[in-house]
Amino acid sequence: MPYLKIYIHFVWSTKNRTPFLNTKESRELIWKHIKENAISKEIYIDFINGFEDHCHCLIALNINQSVDKIMQLIKGESSFWINKNNHLFPNLSGRKFEWQEGFYASSVSESVLNKVRNYIKNQEKHHGKKSFEDEIEEMFTDKECSD
Repeated sequence: MPYLKIYIHFVWSTKNRTPFLNTKESRELIWKHIKENAISKEIYIDFINGFEDHCHCLIALNINQSVDKIMQLIKGESSFWINKNNHLFPNLSGRKFEWQEGFYASSVSESVLNKVRNYIKNQEKHHGKKSFEDEIEEMFTDKECSD
C-alpha cells in the first residue's frame, strides 16, 4: 500500500477580487461548508481561512488526487453552494458568486506546517498590514509566511 505525505498550501480569490467574503460570519459559513464537502470527497483539509476576497487552504494530498482536481472540486462545488444558499449571504445582493479562475499552490515541508497553519489562521491580522496583492507577490518570491 502506497504512503503519501504531501501538503499543499492553496490560495484563490473571488472573481475580480470582489470582497464578497466581507463578514466574519459569511467566511465561517463558507469555510465550514468547504471542509464538510471536502470530507465527502476524501480531501483532507488541514486548515482553512481567508479574508474578504480570498481563501487559504492547507491540504494533505491523497495518493489518487491531483492539485488541479482538488481545486476544481472545492471551488466548483463551493461557488454552487454559495449561490444556492445566497439568502445566507446578504452581501451578495442578488449577484452571482464566482471564484477567480486559477489558483496559487505551493508544497509545504513538514518542518514548517505549524508556521503555515498560523499564517492561515491569522489572515485578518495579516491583512490589516498587507494587501492581497502584496501577499501574492511575496508568495511568488518565496517570502511566504514571514509574518
